[in-house]
Amino acid sequence: MPADESSAASGTDRSRAGAAISRALTPPLLAGPLPAGPAPFAGLALRSRPATGSRRPPAPRGGRGAGTPPRPGRRAGVRQTYERARRAWDRPLTAYYLILGAGLLITVLGLVMVYSASMIKALELSRPSTYFFRKQFIAAVIGAGLMTLASRMPLKLHRALAYPLLAGTVFLMVLVQVPGIGMSVNGNQNWIYLGGPFQLQPSEFGKLALILWGADLLARKQDKRLLAQWKHMLVPLVPVAFMLLGLIMLGGDMGTAIILTAILFGLLWLAGAPTRLFAGVLGFAVLIGFLLIKTSPNRMSRLSCIGASEPGPGDSCWQAVHGIYALASGGWFGSGLGASVEKWGQLPEPHTDFIFAITGEELGLAGTLSVLALFAALGYAGIRVAGRTEDPFVRYAAGGVTTWITAQAVINIGAVLGLLPIAGVPLPLFSYGGSALLPTMFAVGLMIAFAREDPAARAALAMRRPGVRWKTMRRRVMKRPSGER
Repeated sequence: MPADESSAASGTDRSRAGAAISRALTPPLLAGPLPAGPAPFAGLALRSRPATGSRRPPAPRGGRGAGTPPRPGRRAGVRQTYERARRAWDRPLTAYYLILGAGLLITVLGLVMVYSASMIKALELSRPSTYFFRKQFIAAVIGAGLMTLASRMPLKLHRALAYPLLAGTVFLMVLVQVPGIGMSVNGNQNWIYLGGPFQLQPSEFGKLALILWGADLLARKQDKRLLAQWKHMLVPLVPVAFMLLGLIMLGGDMGTAIILTAILFGLLWLAGAPTRLFAGVLGFAVLIGFLLIKTSPNRMSRLSCIGASEPGPGDSCWQAVHGIYALASGGWFGSGLGASVEKWGQLPEPHTDFIFAITGEELGLAGTLSVLALFAALGYAGIRVAGRTEDPFVRYAAGGVTTWITAQAVINIGAVLGLLPIAGVPLPLFSYGGSALLPTMFAVGLMIAFAREDPAARAALAMRRPGVRWKTMRRRVMKRPSGER
């Protein structure tokens, strides 16, 4: 056969073979009858339309398929949020950050409110409007240094400072009663003149001295297992506390004496004093307080102003009533920072004892609740530090500082709200007064040091150091298998 004819024949054969393969792979038309058995090449017809009589199963409501898992309910979401918040709240550094953050926020907000509340008072005294603010700012800077120093000091050094601090405080409180050295402010002989515009109130340092000395004393007695005997529990703690109370009451400052008594009972409670012993000491203190109030017309008038809505005869309740007026006029969000009306000569001591009333007038209910929340966070963190430690000194000192700040805040705010008599004590870390701010900031630094001493918190802080974190990351990378990215 010639070459041309053979090539044509081979091309024809290839075309016929291709047509046969295409007919075999093409499915038959649906118009004809279907075979009884399974259709050949049924798996190749993936895009063919289904039969007329078959229907797709209805999709469930909500646009989800049958195999899609349902969404978690609202309760599950709330539960997950709660568990996540609880885990974050139980972290080792929670108390550390609460004490540091709440202490600094209260101090900064207090500086702002001292400036706002004291401007008119400074102008009345022919001083610059920033006179009280500058003094408070200087005290806050010194207090920040003391807080940093206290937070870095080891516990042994804190315990070593307890006795010198107590002796120095007693010496200064005796000097207050010496004519020519001590001076009287608002009828209370409890100040020492330092020259220029600076004064010192030693009784404020007496609170810190009693806490450190009492905590060291009780911790040493607990180590020797002597606190089971009531004599060792009371002596010499109660006599020394009563000596400090006597020196304070010689100057007529009953408000500070109440705070010191609260610290004493806080230490006895933490030491595990029996109920009868605790009730006996408490009853004796209440009896002495009643006699001191009964024999003083000024204290009786303050007691009668609880819940007063009118200034009364002789304007005896003027301060208490105008404090309520300031809070009532604040509303939800206040009249604005610096826009207080009561500080224009209506409310006495707007930057010291009644600064909370000015805060309510200018910042409203939102501002006062924020201050209360910060004090609540500080108190909770102190209780947490005292409850989780194994060191008895840390437990007593943390409990004493928490009792001090919480009791003083409750007494000050209760007096502004008209629920308690006016005791003349400042709001801790918030009111004007360097003598009150310095020991309080040192006490906050003490609490920070206690929170850092927790083993879990110490390990967490060590992991946050850049060098330790980098070394840890390198170790983790080196331990990974070679095939893992």
